[in-house]
Amino acid sequence: MSKNNEYKRIVVKAGTSLLTKGSDRLNISVVSDIVSQISGLQAGGYQMVMVTSGAVAVGREVLEGIEKRGGIPERQVLAAVGQGRLMNIYDGEFSKKGTISAQALLSRGDVNDRLRYLNVRNTIIGLIESGVVPIINENDVVAVDELTSEVFGDNDNLSALVANLIDADLLIILGTVKGMYTKDPTIHSDAEIVPVVEKIDESLEAFAGPSSDGMGRGGMVTKIEAAKLATSSGIDVVIASGMEYKPITRLAAGDRIGTLFSATVSKLESRKRWMLSSLRGNLVIRVDSGAAKALKEHHRSLLPAGIVVSEGDFGRGDIVSIVDSGGTNIGIGITNYSADDLNKIRKIRSDKIQSILGYQYGDEAIHKNNLVLVEHS
Repeated sequence: MSKNNEYKRIVVKAGTSLLTKGSDRLNISVVSDIVSQISGLQAGGYQMVMVTSGAVAVGREVLEGIEKRGGIPERQVLAAVGQGRLMNIYDGEFSKKGTISAQALLSRGDVNDRLRYLNVRNTIIGLIESGVVPIINENDVVAVDELTSEVFGDNDNLSALVANLIDADLLIILGTVKGMYTKDPTIHSDAEIVPVVEKIDESLEAFAGPSSDGMGRGGMVTKIEAAKLATSSGIDVVIASGMEYKPITRLAAGDRIGTLFSATVSKLESRKRWMLSSLRGNLVIRVDSGAAKALKEHHRSLLPAGIVVSEGDFGRGDIVSIVDSGGTNIGIGITNYSADDLNKIRKIRSDKIQSILGYQYGDEAIHKNNLVLVEHS
């Protein structure tokens, strides 16, 4: 992988079949090995996020032999029993390595709703910038039927959405299958691993291989779908076997394992395109020369002190344009405050926000993580 020296923020997805090692219960040695690799990379300066399956498997193990009850979907019952226990296992393993971990349970609504999206993004990025490893799973307990689009359907898609959400550099999807094959390896003995995929198109479905690799909901088809989403957001994706020797560590170092799906655009281009497509109306924050210089030359966050006026009816979580005193567009970003709030705290130091508004969503009007500069020729 030629771009390994650019990888800093990595999302690792571990599937149920891997975490159970093909059995009907969690394999602690597999969990420990994954945690050891992630902790080692974290200590080496990488920013690591984990998306995990396994709650249902743990719940199934705990409730083994107990009579099933009707009325509540079995999967949600098992997840409710297993999630806390799963997190306790992870927390214990990370603690052995001196690494702090945090739990985050997400549903699709958290990504689709603008305010929840902003809150989730800010929280997860805040955690990794503080040296904490977020451990993310789908909130199966409250998620409703897939037809309502409130669930992700599998953690492959969840991992791609999380990678996009936090601007990851690399997404590693680990299961028990070594990668994407030229044919279904369960049928054809001459099937070979495809080492690199430059472009994902419909013809790839013919090479998807087995529909599932174990107890989980995801198979190769969902992994390719996840790779398509992530690569179109500027993120490299690797599908590999977690049964290989230290695959996470080796992939971060640039070793070739499994199948690499190369990003089709740059992260900056992808994010700028998404923000521009989501920009509506004349939603503008005008800034003074000092703020303009801090943004353009030093890539700083936009603070209330540098705001001249906010124009348009926008709310917290909306995407707005940032212009200088001459009307030149500097950039676009996701605002932490509504237009009304910003007009109340403009030209004010950030430590005064709470006393003026009665609440505070952060020191920044727009955090640098949520801001893209516009280049001018």
